[in-house]
Amino acid sequence: MSELIYVGVDLGGTTIKVGICNAEGTLLHTFEGPTGTADGVDAVIDNIEKYVRQIVEESPYSWEQLAGVGAGLAGFTNIREGIIILAPNIGFRDVPIRSILEGRLNKPVKIDNDANVAALGEAWSGAGRGIENCVCYTLGTGVGGGIIINGKVYQGFAGLAGELGHISVVPDLEAIQCGCGNMGCLETVSSATGIIRMANDAVARGDRTSLSMVEKIAAKEVFDAAKAGDEVALRIVNRAAFYLGKSMAAVAAVLNPEVFIVGGGVSKAGDILFDEVRRVFAKLAPEPLQKGVTIVPAELGNDAGIIGAAGLLLRS
Repeated sequence: MSELIYVGVDLGGTTIKVGICNAEGTLLHTFEGPTGTADGVDAVIDNIEKYVRQIVEESPYSWEQLAGVGAGLAGFTNIREGIIILAPNIGFRDVPIRSILEGRLNKPVKIDNDANVAALGEAWSGAGRGIENCVCYTLGTGVGGGIIINGKVYQGFAGLAGELGHISVVPDLEAIQCGCGNMGCLETVSSATGIIRMANDAVARGDRTSLSMVEKIAAKEVFDAAKAGDEVALRIVNRAAFYLGKSMAAVAAVLNPEVFIVGGGVSKAGDILFDEVRRVFAKLAPEPLQKGVTIVPAELGNDAGIIGAAGLLLRS
């Protein structure tokens, strides 16, 4: 068995997920272990090394077949230098993770943020498989994003490209302040947090909605109510979809991707979200920029980060 393998590391605050991929982006083996943040930075790095070695040892592949390791995490990274500038969920600050792991593993190592690696995973072997140019939105607590150009992650000069959640799309009179400090960001209306906020505001205003009977509203309850015909919930969903579609029209004018991939918990809403996003995109994007463009749900779920991290060795 002489084929090369690539290990991806999804570095989370609670768990470290590790996976082996082949050169086609097929996920062959996975392993998950505790991050160990309570024991400090050195313990987390020890665990990364241990899990990488363990997954290869427990697989049919040899250490010599390992071409390298990629890692994705939520936080601020200096991608070119391989330094984690700040990752609060794992307690890292100014950690030269790439050089440390390369020294320990004696293998090439690459790092990137979690949104970029998720986008790369989907482009490599998920909803964007075989597509050279695509943009991935991740709709969760916030709105993340990743841009794939000519099959590779586009990072921008400071590694901050793809901050799609911070495109300003909401008009001033309707805008609220985003966590980034600016007004009217996409994240304020199309994230799970934004949807929940709009629902709570509607209940507080006394709008007639079944959501007033829900003790603690989550995005899923809003989508379920909308599907059941609740007009207030449907208005909230349509607002989230409108601004998502509006942002895609703007992105299309700059990047002209072939596919927009939408993942994260909010994307599980299905057609009630996607149909409206597609309608708005078709209305707002100039016709030539719509030709051949599709808007599709992500396919890889929680595996996108592992696969994309492994793909950094080949496609970044």
